[in-house]
Amino acid sequence: MTNITVAEIARFTNGELVGDGSIEIQACSGIYEAKNGQITFVIGDAYKEQALKSEASAVIIPRQMSLPGKTVIRVDNPSHAFTRLLKYFLKDRPSVHPVGIHPTAIVASTARIGARVAIGPYVVIDNDAVIGDDTVIYAHGYVGAKVHVGKECVLYAHVSIREEVIIGDRVIIQNGAVIGSDGYGYVMVDGKHEKIPQIGTVIIEDDVEIGANTAIDRARFEKTIIGEGTKIDNLVHIAHNVITGKHCLIIAQAGVSGSARLGNYVILAGQVGVVGHLTIGDGAIVTAQSGVSKSLKAGEQVFGSPAQPIKKAFITNAHIQRLDHYANTIKDLKKRIEVLENKQ
Repeated sequence: MTNITVAEIARFTNGELVGDGSIEIQACSGIYEAKNGQITFVIGDAYKEQALKSEASAVIIPRQMSLPGKTVIRVDNPSHAFTRLLKYFLKDRPSVHPVGIHPTAIVASTARIGARVAIGPYVVIDNDAVIGDDTVIYAHGYVGAKVHVGKECVLYAHVSIREEVIIGDRVIIQNGAVIGSDGYGYVMVDGKHEKIPQIGTVIIEDDVEIGANTAIDRARFEKTIIGEGTKIDNLVHIAHNVITGKHCLIIAQAGVSGSARLGNYVILAGQVGVVGHLTIGDGAIVTAQSGVSKSLKAGEQVFGSPAQPIKKAFITNAHIQRLDHYANTIKDLKKRIEVLENKQ
């Protein structure tokens, strides 16, 4: 790997250099682990003391911040600048998976495989599937019949893509995720739950990332859609016919029930539950462990179960924390009333 000077990093990140620009940097590292020859970053004054103690040769910091005695690069967004730099160092890393089809993989004769595709051990590519250029599919993956996987995708080990699902370009799917599993649909007939066929599909748009062991169900009819740029964490369940907008964030262990619709830039924090057939407006934020039982307006922020406007929820929660005080106050008032009544 070619080293890069701090001065070159400053130019690369559009930053302001303060200190010795001739220092050579070999790698990026976190603030606590960084050593001599490495560069790190901090996002604000909360980490200033640690940055001053750090062995890092240089630190990327916010423009308004200073670190006396340290070589620093001041930028508008340290996290973004550091991410760009990390990608620069990673570009020369050898591919984990060589281009080509592993001898143990099973690829249907009717499947179409693009250029520079890497297909790992024991992968199964079913009939009429299409794999786009520069895509990597790791060991034990399954791509079902008539699936379309776009360009520059990464499907990690044990990912399963069921039949007729459509995956856009530059999609990353982490280990063990299942895309296109049957939606949870049953009808009661003669005292038994009879399965409703789930004949729709799933569409994953461009630049989506899907976390490990997440399940996204195929639609009963038509489509379950994950909008462009949406990032889904581990252990999330997206039910049948859900539609998310663009650039949503759906965090670990969240569950979205059938036919719910999320607007653009919606955030569902960890362990959020959304009732089916609701609409969550653009930019709405649902905080951790909240249960959404009614539709939300654009930009609304909610908390609790059932979820309510966040300021109201915090006030309610504050009162709950004082229940002992209120109970004791009521007991005291009752005694005073009894005393007053007895004097009459």
